[in-house]
Amino acid sequence: MSSAAAYAVSAPDGAFEKVTIERRELGPHDILINVAYAGICHSDIHTARNEWGGAKYPCVPGHEIAGTVAAIGTAVTKHAVGDRVGVGCMVNSCGVCASCLADQEQYCLRGATMTYNTAVDPEVQAEGHTMGGYSTQVVVTEDFVLAIPEGIGLDVAAPLLCAGITLFSPLRHWGAGPGKKVAIIGMGGLGHVGVKIAAAMGAEVTVLSHSLSKQEDGRRFGAQHYYATSDKQTFRELRGRFDLILNTVSADLPIDSYMRLLGLDGTLVILGLPENPLSVRSFTVAGFRRSLAGSMIGGIAETQEMLNFCAQHGIGAEIELISADEIDSAYERVVASDVRYRFVIDAATI
Repeated sequence: MSSAAAYAVSAPDGAFEKVTIERRELGPHDILINVAYAGICHSDIHTARNEWGGAKYPCVPGHEIAGTVAAIGTAVTKHAVGDRVGVGCMVNSCGVCASCLADQEQYCLRGATMTYNTAVDPEVQAEGHTMGGYSTQVVVTEDFVLAIPEGIGLDVAAPLLCAGITLFSPLRHWGAGPGKKVAIIGMGGLGHVGVKIAAAMGAEVTVLSHSLSKQEDGRRFGAQHYYATSDKQTFRELRGRFDLILNTVSADLPIDSYMRLLGLDGTLVILGLPENPLSVRSFTVAGFRRSLAGSMIGGIAETQEMLNFCAQHGIGAEIELISADEIDSAYERVVASDVRYRFVIDAATI
């Protein structure tokens, strides 16, 4: 075992404190990573505050991790010491089920091992739960370590390991590209990256946001159109307009109204996770053969494809860099939607 400094919370209503945690010894296929940056995802807040239930404490969140390889196991072939690497939402899966064999580890039939707050695989570590990237070092099996191309700064690449792949995967799956009209609901930490990626894919991009306060940013990121959903005229004007709508917000929205913005064979994909069930009238779905779908991050191969795509197109997250002692205040600001657009922790301050 080796020791690493980390920031952890010990109860749902607790504050983050600096602690020392133990990382497992390197196995033959393991990689030790010196963390440089760790993004703050809203999922971190939900988990740390036990808003989804089942939180394990002490909790060290963080699944948007960027850094460099410090050491490798004896059988590692995919990365070398000094490589720029990243770790996203998963650190392992069964590797043998139909989903894993299809490079869709996020849908592992036995349950993927998430980067934090998941019981460890007893074949890898005797006991405990995974602890994430709010730390100076992590140990991850090589199959779940991504290469970060030189074309992206490590700080702006960190949020791509969750926010980037969460948007890239459905955009790729549902064929966003030239000739397709794509709408992004919400332009926060997820949505702003989605606008950049969809625009780079060649789609005609529209932002659907509560207000027009971020319109200038939206157009700078590549959106051709920007509408305020607080204006009822928006839903009349855009009815039947889109091929694909991605909902990135976790608020309870009138999904039926958004579904009616889809044209023939259009799809609305749920990415944000609202607390309450969705309500859609059957005629809204059947009338134009519309679909309501969901998506959850992406597999390792697709995440690497996303990173390569973003490097090719100069895409990184818009970030505010913070020190580790600012995590609690950053959480409050995320909840208040007071960030443009993703907080990233400088791990040198841990």
